[in-house]
Amino acid sequence: MHSPTHLRGVTLAPPAARGKKLHAFQPGLGNKLARVAWGIVCVLLFRPSPRPLHAWRAFLLRCFGAQLGPACHIYPAARIWAPWNLACMEGAAIADDAVIYNPARVLMGEYAIVSQEAYVCTATHDFDDPAFPMVVAPITLGARAWVCARACVLPGISIGDGAVLGLAAVATRDLEPWQVYAGNPARKLKTRRRERT
Repeated sequence: MHSPTHLRGVTLAPPAARGKKLHAFQPGLGNKLARVAWGIVCVLLFRPSPRPLHAWRAFLLRCFGAQLGPACHIYPAARIWAPWNLACMEGAAIADDAVIYNPARVLMGEYAIVSQEAYVCTATHDFDDPAFPMVVAPITLGARAWVCARACVLPGISIGDGAVLGLAAVATRDLEPWQVYAGNPARKLKTRRRERT
């Protein structure tokens, strides 16, 4: 993986370096106002933009705090809940109708891909608490990882470099690097051939 010098302060921490515990999340007024402003920009400027204008959409996302490396491909029908909680290394891609539900941080490594209608979800609710509070945990997608169409990544999951989460699969635990997973819950099927360097 190349050194992410173009994203100062952003690192893809290994699973052992990150806690898996879900943390309570209570959005404040500032968060709510930022999401309203982002929603307006999405409707007026982001979604109507022609598909090839990736640089324009990257500019809009950066205006709302996203950290994006060069040549990221974020498509106009992608749904990003909080741009300020999104960090993408060089060449990362988020397809049309993919959902990045990120009250907590989502980090995407170099050339990581989230395909159509995939759901990357950093939040859930504590159903054992009568107040049903929202709880969150960050998600990491390693370099060249691929979340296939309609697949789902649960809060706190780390998808290793080069790992593949197959069509409509659900990642309920960390995925090992360069392995292919499918099913609900996702199970390891085979080893992915590594790229030649």
